[in-house]
Amino acid sequence: MTVSRRVFFLLLLCVEAAVLAVLETFFLPVRFDGTLLPRLGDFPFPITIAVAVVTTPVLVQWAAALSGRVLAAAAPLIVWFFTIFTLGFLEPGGNGQFLLGDWRTLLLIAGGALPGAIAVGAVMARNAANRPGLYETAGIQ
Repeated sequence: MTVSRRVFFLLLLCVEAAVLAVLETFFLPVRFDGTLLPRLGDFPFPITIAVAVVTTPVLVQWAAALSGRVLAAAAPLIVWFFTIFTLGFLEPGGNGQFLLGDWRTLLLIAGGALPGAIAVGAVMARNAANRPGLYETAGIQ
């Protein structure tokens, strides 16, 4: 695959990460209250946390398949993270609150960032294992 195609697909993965972050943020307050979902006790239904847990490491692995560099592999996770916080702190429009002030927001951020960071760590470990002699081993020499 040529370099321009790899860059194009990496940018496409970053756009996908941003779109997923926006959708996960907007649908985080969904609950069983009869508005969007049926009325079943009015309890929250934060399915977007599960979406974040699954999609961020997948995006990192796809980016790692395009490039062996750690920064390229981490790019979708970085875009996802900054999109979440941009929506949470800047709040486009100024009158709505996109991130909730409860446990669902914390789980969304942790559920997306931690599995994604573990996937980036796996890419780093794979790079270290494939380049013997480049990295020093820890311990007694």
